[in-house]
Amino acid sequence: MKQIRVWLWAALLGTLILTACTDLTLTPQTVDAPAPNTPTPVTPTMTPSPTPEPQAALVNGQPILLADYEREVALYVESMAAAGQDTSTAEGQDALEQGRTLVLEMMINQVLIEQAAQAAGVTITDEELDSTIQTLREETGEEAFQQWLTDQGMSSEEFRVRLRRDMIATQMANRAVEAVPTHGEHIHARHILVNTEEEALQILSQLQAGDDFVSLARTYSQDTSTRDTGGDLGLFPKGILIAPEVEAAAFALQPGQFSDVIQSSMGYHIVQLVERVPDMEIDPEHMRLLREKASREWLEGLRAAATIERFVSSTP
Repeated sequence: MKQIRVWLWAALLGTLILTACTDLTLTPQTVDAPAPNTPTPVTPTMTPSPTPEPQAALVNGQPILLADYEREVALYVESMAAAGQDTSTAEGQDALEQGRTLVLEMMINQVLIEQAAQAAGVTITDEELDSTIQTLREETGEEAFQQWLTDQGMSSEEFRVRLRRDMIATQMANRAVEAVPTHGEHIHARHILVNTEEEALQILSQLQAGDDFVSLARTYSQDTSTRDTGGDLGLFPKGILIAPEVEAAAFALQPGQFSDVIQSSMGYHIVQLVERVPDMEIDPEHMRLLREKASREWLEGLRAAATIERFVSSTP
């Protein structure tokens, strides 16, 4: 039943849009740290629950029960053990602490998505739910499926509730990315990234004196992902670079031009525009990144507008 556990946690954690980008272009999302633009969570405290039934959090007045939270944490601990991580070590304890925070934020996101779905009139019919469950039963085998439910201490009805939530989350994510265009303007650009403004100004002076951009990028750029190719960022549409200042400067240039020094969270850049394509189809990888970005920004918007209270700490 490991297959079901992996599938279930992938669906749940997929609603927690997190990122850890290190290159200039958007990269696949991970679950290591909150996205840079995600509103900073309130520091969890051990405030007593305001109702007789202990709560882990309140999301726009809707409770997340402490028992449900601890159950999800237990599932997360099982997934750690299945991956060979020893929670008795210092490293394992750190991972567990991060995992408890991750689980709570995932559950908060799930409630926010359900609230948004209710407001939008998005539902999953019993027929749709039954069809998905039947597919799971057929893929895993009825005996294995029932054994997994037993191992998790989960009734069939509890599984239906969980699965319905995941399916609604998928529908809402799909709605969030509907506005992402399939065609758009593309540019081909290069950049040089250095650590200090002084370095960048020196390189800018060399460019103004006629030195070759590609050669300077190979010599001085600190972006190891593009340095060997002369700072080549490739051909991309708007919304792909993680440094909006760099992207805005690149799209403002004409072919052959280079920018002034641009400061971003990564350092100091100089950008050169190689070519501009007024309209072309967005390739599948860029489309995936743009859709992930749209989904992430939609969820961040829900979080920014929400009233969230946390009543548990990240440590046991």
